[in-house]
Amino acid sequence: MVLVVRTDLGMTKGKIAAQCGHATLACYKAVQKTNPKALQKWERSGQAKVALKAVSEEQLLELQAVALSLNITAQSICDAGRTQIAAGSRTVLGVGPGPVDLLNQVTGHLKLL
Repeated sequence: MVLVVRTDLGMTKGKIAAQCGHATLACYKAVQKTNPKALQKWERSGQAKVALKAVSEEQLLELQAVALSLNITAQSICDAGRTQIAAGSRTVLGVGPGPVDLLNQVTGHLKLL
């Protein structure tokens, strides 16, 4: 699973961690319904998660479109606005779990967080 975090929002480390948790759970729930075999494979192989940087909401939306075109789960997280970020701000995109070669087609060009 890949978690793509917007760096332009100035989120604290704790806020990033919480948003990544939301994205992981959203992807897990989605894949549980759509591709339980892929989920089982991911669970048996250590549940890898990689956090990467994005620079804008537009970039998250582009990555989401690419992932969906490849039939990979992609879940955007929008903040509730109770703490640091304006309500409705798209903070993180969760992609996967799925085959590494497909995930790399979506996010392989991004830098580690």
